[in-house]
Amino acid sequence: MSDAPVFNEPLPEPALRAPVPAPAPVAAGHAAATALLARLALGILAIVAVVALVAVLVLWQKVGGMQEQLARQSADAVAQSMEARTLARQAQEVVRDTAARLALAETRVGEVALQRSQLEELMQSLSRSRDENLVIDIDSALRLALQQAQVTGSVQPLLAALKAGEQRIARASQPRLAPLQRAMQADADRLRSSAGADNGDALLKLDELTRLVDDLPALNAVARGAALDTLPNEPLPADAPWWQRFFKMVRTEARSLLRVGRIERPEAVLLTPEQTFFLRENLKLKLLNARLSLLSRQVDTARSEMTTVSSSLNRYFDPASRRVQTAATLVQQVQAQIRTSEPPRIDDTLAALATAAAGR
Repeated sequence: MSDAPVFNEPLPEPALRAPVPAPAPVAAGHAAATALLARLALGILAIVAVVALVAVLVLWQKVGGMQEQLARQSADAVAQSMEARTLARQAQEVVRDTAARLALAETRVGEVALQRSQLEELMQSLSRSRDENLVIDIDSALRLALQQAQVTGSVQPLLAALKAGEQRIARASQPRLAPLQRAMQADADRLRSSAGADNGDALLKLDELTRLVDDLPALNAVARGAALDTLPNEPLPADAPWWQRFFKMVRTEARSLLRVGRIERPEAVLLTPEQTFFLRENLKLKLLNARLSLLSRQVDTARSEMTTVSSSLNRYFDPASRRVQTAATLVQQVQAQIRTSEPPRIDDTLAALATAAAGR
């Protein structure tokens, strides 16, 4: 609009020319154009002003919405910050509480660890004392059973004590007592294997010898039964004639009345019937002493008594008699069993008990 030609400026007039009046229609056109241009400019300005106003209103509304949104966001941020502060404060309190509880828990854990170590030491001491008491009980029981076995000659009490000791060790479940258990098992097996060498058979033979003493014929016996003990006695048939039976009776009586033989032991032949009775009783006492010696595990005494019994049989009784021969055989068998019999021993178990009691 500043570049538009200005039509209302006065034109220079020539100096010496007389003014010529402008035609009237041309001036009117110029004025109308100028008015039109002014109105257009005003309209454009009005339109621009309206557009600017509308834009300003729109911008104002947007700014107001943005302010409201910013205010809401600010309020939300303030609320969230306050909530965050509250949560942070609570978290700090929880952390402090947790730290306090953790410190208390650590203290308690330390106390529990200390108590546990003390309890383990107490349990170990109790276990050691229990093992020591177990070893002492087993040792006393085995020694008592060993004494009973040596007195009675039977290994059953000792086997029962060994079995009871093995069961107690198995229930205790202590590895350091395993050598003791193995030693007890070995001794028990050895005693069972040697149980056949017990003196039970020898005692039975001694009882049989005691019963045979009264029936043994002495060297000075002149009775009919003693004479017939070494002579053959063939029975006669039932339909034999009377004179054969009479002849056999006479022959038997004659043989019983008259005996011819060589006297090698005069002291045995010269014994009186009363002395023979005491000889038999003394022989019974010797056998009884040998039996008691076997029961009390006095092997040397039993051997001495059996030697005396054997010497008496050979000196005072008829060696040709079957009863005397049977008695001599029994005496030899008893002497052989006495020589092979030994008192029960549990040396391995006693050594293992000593090692366990020493704590090794």
